[in-house]
Amino acid sequence: MTASTLDRAGLKDFIAARVARELRDGDFVNLGIGLPTLVPKYLSADVKVVLQAEVGMVDAGPCPECDPEPRYVVDAGGRPASIRLGGAFIDSATSFALIRGGHVDATVLGALQVDAAGNLANWIIPGKMVPGMGGAMDLVVGAKRVIVAMEHTQRGAPKILPTCTLPLTAMACVDLIVTEMGVIQVTPDGLVLVEINPDLSVEDVVAATAAPLTISPTLAPMC
Repeated sequence: MTASTLDRAGLKDFIAARVARELRDGDFVNLGIGLPTLVPKYLSADVKVVLQAEVGMVDAGPCPECDPEPRYVVDAGGRPASIRLGGAFIDSATSFALIRGGHVDATVLGALQVDAAGNLANWIIPGKMVPGMGGAMDLVVGAKRVIVAMEHTQRGAPKILPTCTLPLTAMACVDLIVTEMGVIQVTPDGLVLVEINPDLSVEDVVAATAAPLTISPTLAPMC
């Protein structure tokens, strides 16, 4: 699957499929709203993860399909959800204790901006109505690994910047950025492009990235 001929919905699936390869069997994972919720359908058959929703679910299941009954089980984004056999409903205090206690192996979330230092802005655009920060502030500090899954640009404007211009969610928290253009590692020395969409050139990715970008000597194609 490549991104060159995909529509916007297809781009999200392309990104989600690549993110799925970052998760390991047995991981305890929190998925943000939107694009990250697509990740589970691309997990390998031999990879079973336990999904946690900060609203109070452990081992959350997929969105139920073709169910005419009213749904009282929802995920953090208010979408209909389910829970797997053996899963549990817990109160909010316990849910955030799991997050703040360092028990989440990975969190996958979207972003408005990420910068060269791994700072994250994903909760507010000044002057616009937003629902609030939610659990993102806790997740990006408490999770062992933070993966940003997002489109590379917003209406042609770079989202990966030398320094975030929007209010920060947290500082120096991002470990990996996955977009439709490539996979970028956040290192102490800056951003490193480690994988590239095979339909694009390095010059294409650099042109769409405002932050300085080092090209890995072992640069590989996204797949």
